Amino acid sequence: MIVHHGFQATMTALPGRGEELAGLLLTGMDAGNPAASEHCVVYLVSRSASDPDVVHVTEGWTSREEHERLFAGEAAQTLVARISGLLAGEPVRTDLVPVRGKAAFGAGAAGTPPSPPRKAPP
Repeated sequence: MIVHHGFQATMTALPGRGEELAGLLLTGMDAGNPAASEHCVVYLVSRSASDPDVVHVTEGWTSREEHERLFAGEAAQTLVARISGLLAGEPVRTDLVPVRGKAAFGAGAAGTPPSPPRKAPP
């Protein structure tokens, strides 16, 4: 699938709650949540290297309509409400016009780095 709609959101967690915020955002990929949809092609949660309470989420969707449809659902609204309780202020959102790129992420548990590739037996 190709990304036709995207955005990045930068959020500042309440002091000392950046890791919790990042973990909660990662649950967006759990079954039944919006980022688990085939229409969510990119979902990257990152933390600032200089401020552990600043969390970024970058999303790429097949269309704006699919993003809006999925985020209008109950699962997304519940997640948004939980995230809101961890924020020190309003998120800063930047709409993106995807041009080209690459994303490859491991299938490990939230917060767990992907396993290194296995070597073929000799």
